[in-house]
Amino acid sequence: METTKTLRDSAALRWTALLLLALAMFCSYIFMDILSPIKDLMQSTRGWDSDAFGTMQGSETFLNVFVFFLIFAGIILDKMGVRFTALLSGGVMLAGALVKWYAVSESFIGSGLETWFNNNLNHIPVFEQLGVSPFYEGMPASAKLAAVGFMIFGCGVEMCGITVSRGIVKWFKGREMALAMGSEMALARLGVATCMIFSPFFAKLGGEVSVSRAVAFGVVLLCIALMMLVVYFFMDKKLDSQTGEAEEKDDPFKISDLKQILSSMGFWLVSLLCVLYYSAIFPFQKYAVNMLQCNLTFTDVAPDSFWASSYITIIQYGIMLVVAATAFMFNFMKDKTAKYSLLTVSIIALITYCYMGYMRQSAESIFAVFPLLAVGITPVLGNYVDHKGKAASMLVLGSLLLIACHLTFAFILPEFKGNQAGGVVVAYLTILVLGASFSLVPASLWPSVPKLVDAKVIGSAYALIFWIQNIGLWLFPLLIGKILNATNEGITDPTQLNYTAPLVMLACLGVAALVIGIFLKVVDKKKHLGLEEANIKN
Repeated sequence: METTKTLRDSAALRWTALLLLALAMFCSYIFMDILSPIKDLMQSTRGWDSDAFGTMQGSETFLNVFVFFLIFAGIILDKMGVRFTALLSGGVMLAGALVKWYAVSESFIGSGLETWFNNNLNHIPVFEQLGVSPFYEGMPASAKLAAVGFMIFGCGVEMCGITVSRGIVKWFKGREMALAMGSEMALARLGVATCMIFSPFFAKLGGEVSVSRAVAFGVVLLCIALMMLVVYFFMDKKLDSQTGEAEEKDDPFKISDLKQILSSMGFWLVSLLCVLYYSAIFPFQKYAVNMLQCNLTFTDVAPDSFWASSYITIIQYGIMLVVAATAFMFNFMKDKTAKYSLLTVSIIALITYCYMGYMRQSAESIFAVFPLLAVGITPVLGNYVDHKGKAASMLVLGSLLLIACHLTFAFILPEFKGNQAGGVVVAYLTILVLGASFSLVPASLWPSVPKLVDAKVIGSAYALIFWIQNIGLWLFPLLIGKILNATNEGITDPTQLNYTAPLVMLACLGVAALVIGIFLKVVDKKKHLGLEEANIKN
């Protein structure tokens, strides 16, 4: 019997499917941090102090954690399949984003809804007593409604995350899966850099500050993300018709299947590693620009100079895309001359980008360098895991780099206050290494999950890991905000805060991740989980 070739047998088509999923995540990552580079503007225009900002940022994961939405999302994914869940997640993200946009818009100020939010949601029974309420008395009404929108968006984005992971497993199992997952996250993380550059750009466009313009930019991109998921829907449907798979009806999910996931020691260790690792990165991203504003010495750029023009933002972003594209393509070139020419172009473009960030005296464009090294090395790491293995060892290395970076931000960077060039160089190097350490997770951790659980419950396994991860993503933005307020009493200037205590806390998460990573290696060796083995068997 002749074997029919399917869409996933074509490298071009399965990588096209990956590109559609990655672009959807790219747009969602932009919206996730859309207010992070303009924390100071949120305080000056909407009265959000660090507590209000941290509570709103932590609200993204509130429904996922405390209403167990992510668990339901995993069950929906296993029962209804990738296609349905992808479209549902895109719609939910867009709905939440629209609510958040209205909350920070001028239309909300003075409205009846603002009055209602001022007078209500101040005391939430049970959650308030437990200290986990997403609202509190005195929280600005705009922050409360933004938190509601962000909760809805958070349900959609995390559902999209597990759907993308499941979709990649579907299209790449037995092939270059770690490379695919690493490449997807590399592209998605460019969203962080895009956000850091364009959120302040739109907020300050035309010399008039409007924070709602920045959020509107994110909303438009989420419309594009939904379109990408619609196109993916039809590709995935065609694949199922070719393979005869019927995700929705084949081997239906049962609640009892969760027992298999929860009884796996490897699963719990990977989940703990994930929550510690991501909690030390994502909450930090939300405060990183403000941390740089507080620890670096900036001088005002003359408003009529080239470095203050709106054109420089576009030029710098173009150079960033050159860095990302050449660093990424470097991994796939066979010809040595072409390969090293691309690497040279990438390095020159990166140095140019960094110089421009320094000349602009902009904390946002300095932190935007965060994912650039990751884009170049994630495919290398993914390819290595696919062919050589060593996933658990990479997680240990990532933890060590994480600890070093947060301690550098806490103790070394402040020593350069007053030294403009020196401080920026230390900041750039540390941010690049932190981004590189982060790339170790998607390349090594996510492709390990299918080795730990049965294929039919993989959606639920990813959902459980994301749920555990979301506990950290809810808690730590909140904690950072509270610690900042507690350790900076009486300081009203948002660019003069002391970030040492929050950064030490994040470094401690790295230490805990290191301990669990070493333990995971021991368990893997004893129980032969296969985490150190290659994904592609020769």
